[in-house]
Amino acid sequence: MTGAVAKPTIGIIGTGAIGGFYGVMLARAGFDVHFLLRSEFSAVAQRGLQVDSAVHGALTLNPVQAYSSAEDMPPCDWLLVGAKTNSNADLAPAILQAAAPDAKVLLLQNGLDVEDSLRELLPDSLHILGGLCFICVHREGPGVVTHQALGAVNVGYHSGPATDDQARKAIVEEGAGLFRSAGIDSQAMPNLHQARWQKLVWNIPYNGLSVLLGASTLPLMADVDCRELIKALMAEVVQGAAACGHDIPAGYAEQLLSVTEKMPDYWPSMYHDFLHKRPLELAAIYARPLAAAKAAGRELPRIEALYRSLSFIDRRNT
Repeated sequence: MTGAVAKPTIGIIGTGAIGGFYGVMLARAGFDVHFLLRSEFSAVAQRGLQVDSAVHGALTLNPVQAYSSAEDMPPCDWLLVGAKTNSNADLAPAILQAAAPDAKVLLLQNGLDVEDSLRELLPDSLHILGGLCFICVHREGPGVVTHQALGAVNVGYHSGPATDDQARKAIVEEGAGLFRSAGIDSQAMPNLHQARWQKLVWNIPYNGLSVLLGASTLPLMADVDCRELIKALMAEVVQGAAACGHDIPAGYAEQLLSVTEKMPDYWPSMYHDFLHKRPLELAAIYARPLAAAKAAGRELPRIEALYRSLSFIDRRNT
């Protein structure tokens, strides 16, 4: 008779809306989850984490295995990075501190090539994976997360010691399996780069326009001119992806429009960053895709105009 396989130790680096939601779901599913916090450490240590979910109901995790320093964390087999992409380079020391040998580092972030800046700063012995979160979630206050809809996480391999397809596939499946054990839909992505372009089809129009026009998804969709602008921006993302060798499935943009219409009214994460005077994630979501398309000989004028406008707003705001 063989013994049960030990569950991996999971660390959450950046316990905001994303890290808080998935961390609570994994902890409630019986995983050993450790949360790294900065400004919200004392609030979470005292009151725990709360997720007000339209899908799963009111969830509370208390006590929380919370840490203000990565040095105090146990060695983690999986590290889920929920922090904003702007801080990736600064996260490397915390990741190194909390990582078990051969750890898997999963970036639950938006944008293109977000893994690259971290890869340069981490040893080759650590696996880096990308995770795309299809979820309507935001942070309501210290240790309090509101989850409005959706929740799936798709996982793909970026780089590390797993060099052959079979080894990479096994690691990606293990990652997706963690989420599925917690009742979250999760798929393996055979091509992480293509999947990141695909996610930009939604992120580029809705994130930027929410800031530029001060509107959430339903008003953006309800206005005839704005809807045409969303479609035109989506079409440019598809063209940029194609120029870089990634063909987005036909009808994908239309499918996203229809999903967004059925979602509850949602303020994208970039709007929350703008509201709280945090730097906007412009490099990952706009500058890198624009540069990649340009290097492949493709100009994306509408996305370029949106990016320039957001850069001005960002500088004035922060």
